[in-house]
Amino acid sequence: MIVLLDNGHGGLINGKYQTNGKRKDWGSKGIIYEGEFNRAIVNGIIEQLTELQIPYVNIAPEYRDVRLETRVKRANKLPKNNCFYLSIHSNAGGGKGSEIFTSPGNTKSDKIATIFGEEYKEQFPKNHLRTDFSDGDLDKEQRFYVLTKTKMPAILTESFFMDNFDEFNTILKTREGRQQIINYHVKAILRVKKELF
Repeated sequence: MIVLLDNGHGGLINGKYQTNGKRKDWGSKGIIYEGEFNRAIVNGIIEQLTELQIPYVNIAPEYRDVRLETRVKRANKLPKNNCFYLSIHSNAGGGKGSEIFTSPGNTKSDKIATIFGEEYKEQFPKNHLRTDFSDGDLDKEQRFYVLTKTKMPAILTESFFMDNFDEFNTILKTREGRQQIINYHVKAILRVKKELF
């Protein structure tokens, strides 16, 4: 199994953020750039996967904002039968908790998303997991480009809300909170490898 890791949006180059929007400035309390957060999580996952000897590909290692079409093209060059695509994000728009997305329909992606949801609840028992059980499983379904255009199973995780001060202050900006997010992703990856590949 090869994990295709996609850190959403651009990062910081010479102090300049590469993606319009996708940030929240809390003034003296701090600022969060989603692309920086996404890269921090992916880098932490890479560190653990390397130690665990689980193969991975960093789909967008650049700090510039790599186009979605480019990300998908890179992924689709890899063998679809033994890969899954994991896109890492943090949410905004006034809410709380985390979400896991797949494309519409019942596929292997749904089984992967369910494992991620279970590991999230194990790691964050007091935090909300925003779910949609209308089709029988916990993931939410959207036609996001990276979920519908990739040839392999694909999920997208939204870890907490940048514009929720409590989640920003206690989880998203803290070393401990970020490590918990990394840990739940890695535990889910280990289960996906054991149970589905």
